[in-house]
Amino acid sequence: MFESFFGLTTAPFQLSPDPDFYFDSRGHHHALSYLKYGVHQREGFVIITGEIGAGKTTLVRALLSRLDKRQVNAVQISNTQLDEDELLTAICQAFGIPVPGGKKAQLLGTLEAYFVSLSLAGRRALLVIDEAQNLGPRQAEELRMLSNFQLGKQGLLQSFLVGQPELRKLLAKPELEPLCQRVIASCHLAPMNQDETNLYVGHRLRQAGYKGSPIFDSNALIEIFSATEGIPRRINLLCNRLLVAAFLSSRRQIDADMAQTTAADMLQDLGILRTDRP
Repeated sequence: MFESFFGLTTAPFQLSPDPDFYFDSRGHHHALSYLKYGVHQREGFVIITGEIGAGKTTLVRALLSRLDKRQVNAVQISNTQLDEDELLTAICQAFGIPVPGGKKAQLLGTLEAYFVSLSLAGRRALLVIDEAQNLGPRQAEELRMLSNFQLGKQGLLQSFLVGQPELRKLLAKPELEPLCQRVIASCHLAPMNQDETNLYVGHRLRQAGYKGSPIFDSNALIEIFSATEGIPRRINLLCNRLLVAAFLSSRRQIDADMAQTTAADMLQDLGILRTDRP
């Protein structure tokens, strides 16, 4: 809609996670380093948490896009509102394994045989559970049991658990101590600061092909950070609204007044009430 008006090749602030738009902020760089460390270790669990919209899924997809598929067969599961058997079935489906009928023992046997076949072929399995805060203790324990699969001294499955801060409350339950003892790295993804927000906005525009003078002036960027608190999804949502508003009013630059007015509407739509303004 507004792309041609601003000379863009694509929408710069789309809400769907896209590794091509990954921005290496300090927090994201830190979290990505933990994930890379986990991949290098080849075993155990890695935990990544962050607030809603912090960029966790984009982070994971950026990692997965960089993995050598000849060495690592990595899959991602986002639907975690499942019981134990449904979770095992979802894991089979994610790895492209025909789901056997019958009892749970058959599911486990099928998964183990698949992981062994990968290992014998010089590859390994990586399972990423997104929205992991929705898991229950029984489902989390099922994941721990899968980590018991070994060929010789080498584990056959590595798991990354990615979720909102509630995931840490889940893992703090006494019955999940055996799983926690297998966590080799853990990181919380914090929001970006003002400078990172400014760079993030510019990065997204450049990735979308923009080559002109700044669309958002410095005061508009201050308003964007104030309204979004440096959370990437909120930044995308607000900046997208601002580009639409600028296009509809034939404006090439967005100032603080437009940013503040649009941000107030967005926060009201999101049900977020700001008390730091008169």
